[in-house]
Amino acid sequence: MKATHLKQGEDAELACCDHLRSQGLKLVDSNFHCRYGEIDIIMLEKEDGSMVFEPAALNMKKGETVRFLLTNKGDSDHEFVMDDVVANQKHKLAMEKYPDMEHADPNAIRLESGESGEIVWTFANTGKFEFACLIPGHYEAGMHGALTVEDRTAAN
Repeated sequence: MKATHLKQGEDAELACCDHLRSQGLKLVDSNFHCRYGEIDIIMLEKEDGSMVFEPAALNMKKGETVRFLLTNKGDSDHEFVMDDVVANQKHKLAMEKYPDMEHADPNAIRLESGESGEIVWTFANTGKFEFACLIPGHYEAGMHGALTVEDRTAAN
């Protein structure tokens, strides 16, 4: 029985991947597992010079614990910082003065090209936040996204 469910899951995943490719999207990674809710985030540069996170936006529920698996598939160092927009802008200004600033915050990680890392985070507050790479020039190149945290009782 278990083997049948695994086969069905693999077949469904392949069908999804085929559909996404047919829509012009590029599959960069898949199929991670853990006991928390898990989100794979890819950091990369595109041929047009833009820098992006995939996915580009996140919607969470208050109280939810998520393991972010981050992979830098780009050629440059990148970071992932979750905070409100005002705090990220202040941090961005500090990064412009001190671009090699070390991070020891639980809501941030810096990865060299080819590196992977993780952040496990419990969303304690509702509201509109963002995730961003605050290395000088990266935010301006498009490397930021909306992070919305809703109350658990909010309609899906």
